[in-house]
Amino acid sequence: MTFGKKLWMTLFVFILIAVGAAFGLAYMLYEKLYVESVKSELAAAAENLSYDYEGGELSADFIKQVGWFSEKSPFDAFAVHNPRELAACIPYEADYETLIGPEERSRLLENKMIEETGYSERFDRQIISVIYPLLDDKQLKGILYLYIPLERIDELASSLIMFWAAGAALLMGLLLYGGMKWTNYVIKPLENMKRAAVRLSNGDYTARVPAESKDEFGQLAHTFNEMAESIQREAEQRKTFLATVSHELRTPLSYIKGYSEAMVNGIGRAEQQLGIIHREAARMERLVNDLLELIRLDSNKMNIEKTILPLADLVYRTVDTFRLKHERFSLDIDEEIIVKGDEGRLVQVMTNIIDNAVRYSQKNKPIYITLKQENNEVKWIVRDIGAGMPEEEIPKVTNQFYRINKARTREDGGSGLGLSIVKQIVERHEGELDIQSEADVGTTVMVILPALQDEGVET
Repeated sequence: MTFGKKLWMTLFVFILIAVGAAFGLAYMLYEKLYVESVKSELAAAAENLSYDYEGGELSADFIKQVGWFSEKSPFDAFAVHNPRELAACIPYEADYETLIGPEERSRLLENKMIEETGYSERFDRQIISVIYPLLDDKQLKGILYLYIPLERIDELASSLIMFWAAGAALLMGLLLYGGMKWTNYVIKPLENMKRAAVRLSNGDYTARVPAESKDEFGQLAHTFNEMAESIQREAEQRKTFLATVSHELRTPLSYIKGYSEAMVNGIGRAEQQLGIIHREAARMERLVNDLLELIRLDSNKMNIEKTILPLADLVYRTVDTFRLKHERFSLDIDEEIIVKGDEGRLVQVMTNIIDNAVRYSQKNKPIYITLKQENNEVKWIVRDIGAGMPEEEIPKVTNQFYRINKARTREDGGSGLGLSIVKQIVERHEGELDIQSEADVGTTVMVILPALQDEGVET
């Protein structure tokens, strides 16, 4: 069963419940208001008539007075000397024993009224009656009997049937119209989302859903569109990623293939050709390693094992590995700083950042490295004097495969993945990566890590 049919079934059930509730309310009003009102009036009339009884045997005047009351009131009333006479007076079939058994007789002798309800074929309706005792010195001298045929509920409502019918038709029309509008309001956005989801699953990442309302359906459509946009971006990034990887691998492979063929054919200098092949193979190895690292980071499969580390020692060791490439390092290191992190990953961060500084700084200019703590933050800063970059390029340098100077970067062997990896490692350490740069002036890279609190130090 479709969702639309379920909604219609739900609406139909609600209509049935509403109609049933209306009939139930009408019956309740009939029982509680009309029937109870009639019983109260009968009891009050019987009690008022009993006040005219002066004791002794029933007089002809009292019986006549009851008859006069019966003619003038909506109730039929009469008085009898003996309870056995009732069976002949009542308007429906019943014998004396049915009307007044031992229990009823005891109630009458206690001066208590009896209420009776029965069906009369003569009137074709229910009859309500009261039997009121006339006592004298605790002896039952007579009985007052009052009764009235009840109006049927359909007769009571006969004057309102046309209004009820018109109201019911109007209500049904409004419910059907409102139901169609409501169903369309509910179904339409869901159908739109269904069609968009099918298009999305078939690879059409441009599929969107109209988000016109501000209610839950509008919010759902907005969320769907955000999801579709995210999937589209991911697909475009994946396409760009694959194209870039293919391009990055094609260049070294073409070098390796070309120079290896030259060697096989005895063309050129073998030593030089082997050097180029070795360089391109190393470049491919770095690219593949960076790709594997990036995949592990993106899939949350990189294992980060945090321990207590003296960060100054990591800085000194990393700087020492670059002294053959760049001799001038200016260090301002707070050797008391310790952090909680993964030693191998933090060395990877430092190596990548210092390697970039060495590569793009002027050979005769120092590279400034600072390690300090400010409040609850540890700041490791690397500043070089060199090529720098335009301000608009800064937000892009942590993107995968992004290069400012592609020719120069390929010549130096960079993959364009280093800073992307650095950023993710820093974020896995609950830190931040901040890059400031100015073209032809230099670049400052700052890694901010949470400082290890005193109570967190393990002994």
